[in-house]
Amino acid sequence: MVHAMTTRTEYHSETAAEFLAKARAYLADDDLLQASEKGWGAAAQAVKAAAESRGWNHNGHRQLHQTVERLAGETSRPELRTLFNAANVLHANFYDGFLPAEAIRADLEDVERFVELLRPLAS
Repeated sequence: MVHAMTTRTEYHSETAAEFLAKARAYLADDDLLQASEKGWGAAAQAVKAAAESRGWNHNGHRQLHQTVERLAGETSRPELRTLFNAANVLHANFYDGFLPAEAIRADLEDVERFVELLRPLAS
């Protein structure tokens, strides 16, 4: 649970970590749809944390994607785009259930790497 004195940046960072842990637990329980959505949520919250720390808007999918583009340029890390795309596939899978467990596991590993790369950008 996030404390009242937590900043918005800290809130989003902590929520990203929490969602990632839940995604792993759902995957272990073979709840592939929830694992997928929590993976997406972890990535989205990490982007929100980085955007919040810079005073950038981050409401909605368009602004999340714009933030990832800006961060990829700012950090000279084009892999941020690819890693975020893994999260987008997980988000789509939540609605359509087309991914097998192995693909979700691999995408969650990409999301974990994405969250790790964004963590220092949210300070």
